[in-house]
Amino acid sequence: MSAEIEVEVVPGLPGTLPPGERVVWQGRPQWRAMARNTFKVRWLAAYFAVFGVARFVVALQQKQGIHGMLQLLALISLAAACLGVLSLMAWLNARTTTYTITTKRIVMRIGVALPFTWNLPFKRIEAADLQLRKEGDGDVVLRLAPPDRIGWLSLWPHAQPGHLVRARPALRTIAEPERVSRLLAEAVRDWAASEATSVRVATGVSSADSQRSGSIAAVAEAAAQAGH
Repeated sequence: MSAEIEVEVVPGLPGTLPPGERVVWQGRPQWRAMARNTFKVRWLAAYFAVFGVARFVVALQQKQGIHGMLQLLALISLAAACLGVLSLMAWLNARTTTYTITTKRIVMRIGVALPFTWNLPFKRIEAADLQLRKEGDGDVVLRLAPPDRIGWLSLWPHAQPGHLVRARPALRTIAEPERVSRLLAEAVRDWAASEATSVRVATGVSSADSQRSGSIAAVAEAAAQAGH
């Protein structure tokens, strides 16, 4: 497992793939879904809406007239600016991100001002979990095999929320998450077969982030047998 800062030679990858390794899937976050779920623009919009309605009612009750309307206009302008900045951040992060699944690893090309690449070999991944949302997007969350760790700030916003001590890298807000999870599971199986190791691919549904979640690829057994 490594992080590299360098000029991109192959789109989404730090260099040409070694012989015998090929790309299974490439994609990037959906920026609108990232704005909703990572940058919480809906929550912020709801907050400003409630605050704006309350300010409007106060202005009417106190007969503030033009002065009250100017204050309300200032609030609307502030809300538009905040939502615009967060939406722009979501768009930039999605635009500059490339997730790649190969036959041997997961590669995360992330970073807006300073792009860098995280290489996550299958043997360093303990498990991967699928999280689905009703809008159609979803996350593939990776659990690293101990003692490997990546700093949460080094991954954000490409990390599962709520795990700061042992950050979990995530393919965030991707389209067709179920298809991607199947491709990952197949790639892990093929890799395990080529390494002559065993691998457990589990299925199931549980609650996570108020949406459905299921384990799609548990590779701890393969990692233990393949070594580091």
